[in-house]
Amino acid sequence: MTQEGHGDDEAVDTVIAALADPTRRRVLSLLAEQGEATATTLAERLPVSRQAVVKHLAALGAAGLVSGNRVGREVRYTVRPATLDMTARWMASLAADWDRRLSRIKHIAEAAEREARP
Repeated sequence: MTQEGHGDDEAVDTVIAALADPTRRRVLSLLAEQGEATATTLAERLPVSRQAVVKHLAALGAAGLVSGNRVGREVRYTVRPATLDMTARWMASLAADWDRRLSRIKHIAEAAEREARP
């Protein structure tokens, strides 16, 4: 495996770990809906404190899913779609692999069934 492939694997692992938390998924969804938001405005729509939102944003940022841009005293966060796209491509590839395997199993089972008929 190439070094780049290894990096992609690590990035996917980090994204999946970050998205394992339902609050982080909700934060990401809210950001996707709003386009841009501060930790304060996100906290107003979540059942957690602003400090908790900041920690969730830090985890999402470390996974490459969001980025923050300081504007005056505020930090405005936005979704970084490239990391999501890479993870979605990995998941689609995994699903296609399983589809091929299952199709092959189905083909083998159907062949065996035809051979077993009198």
